[in-house]
Amino acid sequence: QVQLVESGGGLVQPGGSLRLSCVVSGRRISSDAMGWFRQAPGKEREFVASITWSGTSTYYADSVKGRFTISRDNAKNTVYLQMNSLRPEDTAVYYCAATRGGHTIVARRYDYWGQGTQVTVSS
Repeated sequence: QVQLVESGGGLVQPGGSLRLSCVVSGRRISSDAMGWFRQAPGKEREFVASITWSGTSTYYADSVKGRFTISRDNAKNTVYLQMNSLRPEDTAVYYCAATRGGHTIVARRYDYWGQGTQVTVSS
């Protein structure tokens, strides 16, 4: 059974930083593209960032470009999202996802999902 477990969320002040981790079990992710998505209350789930299986290419939503960095450690079967200069509008549940079908920013094309971790940016 494939499981993705996110951690690292929490409450942070505007301008602060958090680092999210996503540990995958039950499957080696070395051939999978990985992504982070988020969903705020009353809004649809939206793409945040993604990374190809090799880690050589990354993609970001315009709203987080220059502030967030996605990375991966295939040896640890783990994906990270470093979030800097956080804003109140970044408040959401953040989800990690894996896809066997090659890189994509489309949520429905991801095959495996975590349960999410809450990020709250507030003073």
